[in-house]
Amino acid sequence: MSEPRVLIVDDQELIRTGFRMILTARGIDVAGEASDGLAAVEAERRLRPDVVLMDIRMPVMDGLEATRRILARNPACRVLMLTTFDLDKYVYTALAMGASGFLLKDVTAEHLAAAVRLVGTGDALLAPSITRRLVQRFARSDDPPAVHRDLTALTPREREVLTMLGRGLSNTELAAELTLSEATVKTHVARIFAKLELRDRAQAVVLAYETGLVAPSTH
Repeated sequence: MSEPRVLIVDDQELIRTGFRMILTARGIDVAGEASDGLAAVEAERRLRPDVVLMDIRMPVMDGLEATRRILARNPACRVLMLTTFDLDKYVYTALAMGASGFLLKDVTAEHLAAAVRLVGTGDALLAPSITRRLVQRFARSDDPPAVHRDLTALTPREREVLTMLGRGLSNTELAAELTLSEATVKTHVARIFAKLELRDRAQAVVLAYETGLVAPSTH
């Protein structure tokens, strides 16, 4: 499988340069860089990268609006948010918008390359424990992002699987808990994504909380 093409978006030149060096040294093609959200939207349209590494807080246009515009125009693009805090409300908003995951800026070189390759395949980058805490903190905030999905399209088994996805279980864990093969679990997950128009597991986790299938913890 070919390596993903990457667009690096950050207002700090040092971070862009460091990420470019790390990815290039590992055979990943860096298609370009941008220093603000508006430039990112224009660069994505021109360069058509597979993955965008997107900073959140930037001048001219922030990473959230840039992510919204990019995914509205090109849903096939994958966006990884860059942040300095793992429990950042903006990260949660980005996940609900369709970002495929997030990375802390102090990420190791190997993790950065592995993350880019993972989302380049169409999967989501999600540390379940961090994502659960993130969603628990913000899913019932005063102004959560709107998620409109009709769960009546799901079978009882699919609702059960979506609930477990919301709890952060992997396919292997789902298979063990439901006494099913991993292949069957993957089929259920694929059908859930298709019926609810979900991009990946990141959006599934957000949806499970926002529709009340999984309740945020009270502590």
